Formats: sequence, structure tokens, C-alpha cells
Amino acid sequence: MSYILAQDREGNTHNIKAEAGFSLMEILKEANLDIEAVCGGQCVCSTCHIYVEKKWLEQLTDISEEEQVMVEDTGHYEANSRLACQIIWRDDLAGLTLTLAPEF
Repeated sequence: MSYILAQDREGNTHNIKAEAGFSLMEILKEANLDIEAVCGGQCVCSTCHIYVEKKWLEQLTDISEEEQVMVEDTGHYEANSRLACQIIWRDDLAGLTLTLAPEF
């Protein structure tokens, strides 16, 4: 078991337990953070948009073309934008820091 540091939209930081094999979206929802995830992890809605602290980006799997289009269409795109549903948690990511993107 490892941990994620997640900042909510009010600026509060949450230290969340994370289990390998689950998506960040599932982990954040389980922790009761305000992440809608309407499509349930199918990479078609952008309602699990997050900003990953830049130093962690190189440790994640590459962003797919579909995911890139989705985050760019949110109106809140930044270079460190990702969809939480597309990142599967691994224990070597312990300490990863992210921020929930604004709702759109």
C-alpha cells in the first residue's frame, strides 16, 4: 500500500492510500474527493481531469492521443493535464502529487 497527495479544488491536501492495479480515478472516488468520472473510466468525458505535479510525469505511461484530445477540450488544459482514469496505480508512484482540475 502506498500514498497519493491530492489537492482538492478548495486547496486542501489529502493523503490517500492507494492500492496497485486501480486507476487514480477509482482511488480518488473511493477517497470521496469531488471527482465526477461520468464515463466510468472510458476516456470519453474529461470529468476526472487532474494536474500531475510535473516531476512525476516522466514516471507515468505516455498520454494517448485520445486522452490528449480530451484534456485539451476541457478549457483548463495545462502541460501536466491527465485523466485520472487513464493512470493505473503502481507502488513505485508512492508520493505522487496531483491537483483536481476545475470543473467545467
